[in-house]
Amino acid sequence: MSDVTTAAQRPLGVVIVGCGIIAVNHVNAIARQPELEVVALVDVDGAAARSLAEHAASVSGKRPAVFGSLGDALAAGRTDLVVICTPSGLHVSLATEAVEAGCHVVIEKPLDVSLPRARRIAELATEAAERGLVVSVISQHRFDPASVAVHAAIRSGDFGRLTSGIASIAWWRPQEYYDQATWRGTWELDGGGAAMNQGVHTIDLLLWMFGKPIDVSARTALLAHERIEVEDTLVATVAFESGALAVIHATTAANPETGTRLQVHGSAGSAIIEDDQLSYFATAGRGDSDSDRPVNRAAALVPAEHLHGNPRAADAFVKGHLRQYDDIVGAIRDSRQPGVRVQDALLALAVIRALYLSATLGRTVAIDEVLDGSLDGITVRTGGSR
Repeated sequence: MSDVTTAAQRPLGVVIVGCGIIAVNHVNAIARQPELEVVALVDVDGAAARSLAEHAASVSGKRPAVFGSLGDALAAGRTDLVVICTPSGLHVSLATEAVEAGCHVVIEKPLDVSLPRARRIAELATEAAERGLVVSVISQHRFDPASVAVHAAIRSGDFGRLTSGIASIAWWRPQEYYDQATWRGTWELDGGGAAMNQGVHTIDLLLWMFGKPIDVSARTALLAHERIEVEDTLVATVAFESGALAVIHATTAANPETGTRLQVHGSAGSAIIEDDQLSYFATAGRGDSDSDRPVNRAAALVPAEHLHGNPRAADAFVKGHLRQYDDIVGAIRDSRQPGVRVQDALLALAVIRALYLSATLGRTVAIDEVLDGSLDGITVRTGGSR
């Protein structure tokens, strides 16, 4: 990585490793962040890297260099931040290589599909922090205006004591979705079904709102698809240290789909986020008169485009990543922790692993059993091919 004085006078040089679909979104977001510049792209598929380089040039005016390996990109110089958009199983080796070269690191979700590997990344992040390096994991919905408003209300006590929550992901994926890519619906490369692949962001938000979970109890099924190893439907309950209880519902078998929904309920207020937009926010009144009854104040808390029911901006996905990149740049410049730490992503992964273990073992599973590796040797089964 270049010296701090030089880096402070120019945009941070970004190398993106992995030039698939999600990398396009990263390129688009980084192009809007004035303190970042994509200087190189890395992929073993040269055609994919060159195609993304052309796209990067079209949105930023600068064509990044193309390399076949991260090592070659690092050797070329001017790398401050490495963004990892490869299959999850490659995250550890790439993150290690980047940190050893003195670079900050951003990892696209999920952190990994393996808890042992994810723990190694968490250890690496701790070592990196001691060297003044930032390591973060993409969880862009924590930066959505709706999520920020609800989280702030929880922390300020506006909802009183949190009592319960619901995280629901009711999506539809046709059989063709699983058939068109051999890695989809597999344990090795997809890491799970509706909970892992589609539900990870909403589950992460649930944890962000409610804090440390104690245990989970889950059931899974494969109900509307064939020839996949994982579940297309999961329901579960979660108990938190605070005493609050929550329900997780994740499915790719809801046709027509009804989207995502996060409900937060407390002794003095409630909020509902639907498809990343705020649909309800109210705190309890102080008396019995009509004027004192709870009123939906969602419209007063977020811009109109972030209210449920209003058309979402065409580039909402890009804006989500851009908000997180703004936070990451701030963390680098101010020498602070990023808004999303590796430990946060590790907890979300541990909860999903616990869901699958609970469904496999037919019992409640403690989160600490998963975090400490006590259940690492168990092979999970959550519905299986049929």
